[in-house]
Amino acid sequence: MSVQGYLSELFSLDGRVAVVTGGSSGIGRAIAGALARAGASVVVLARREAELVATVDELTGQGAKAAWVGADLGSRAGVRTAADAAAEIFGEPDIVVNSAGINLRPPMGDIDDDVWDATMAVNLAAPYLLGQRFGPGMAERGYGRLIHVSSQQAHRAFVQSGVYGVSKGGLESLARSQAEAWSPHGVTANTLVPGFVMTPLNARLSSDPERVAALAARTMVGRNGVAEDFAAAAVFLASAGSAYVTGQSIFVDGGLSVH
Repeated sequence: MSVQGYLSELFSLDGRVAVVTGGSSGIGRAIAGALARAGASVVVLARREAELVATVDELTGQGAKAAWVGADLGSRAGVRTAADAAAEIFGEPDIVVNSAGINLRPPMGDIDDDVWDATMAVNLAAPYLLGQRFGPGMAERGYGRLIHVSSQQAHRAFVQSGVYGVSKGGLESLARSQAEAWSPHGVTANTLVPGFVMTPLNARLSSDPERVAALAARTMVGRNGVAEDFAAAAVFLASAGSAYVTGQSIFVDGGLSVH
């Protein structure tokens, strides 16, 4: 077998269908691009139409199969509507990536019901609902990949973790519950855990050069993350080659979490 043939056997996503939430910016966009370039037909779900169009135009311009669905992931009805619309395009997905997130972090004492509810809706309820919608079908077909994007704040509290950290801790527990339920049927569920990544979601910290430098110094690699650092890890978790990896939180953080 050729090198290319061996790598394709392990990692090719030809014939697979992927749905990526938050796939029009930051880590989600990098993952959507990686899955598409690895052969998957990708549906990107997000709020902002201009960014969705730009993402899909870039991918289709490179010969990939991609489409978008405008999605309000802050309401249960919005999640269900978007999920049904996504499945109409290329068929029921084999891969679901939950990268959409909101980062509302007022001081703990100032958190109110609206902040709590909005954060939990997008960061935790939406991934749960998408799992309920697509997980059983994946299990029936004997192949599925649920991939969540978490945060260091799922494991440690710093820079006002607030509700955000709680939601991401719940997300990693959700992955373990999904793994327990569906991995006997060929469906894995795992979480990617970023360090500090220079994305729009982290604009508040990214604008502080001293804080950015301090965070880079906390890593072992000596730099902060970029969205493209997640491409290979996402392709691995989406592929046949990761069949024995499930229920795991995989840190893509330059060693920040162990330094």
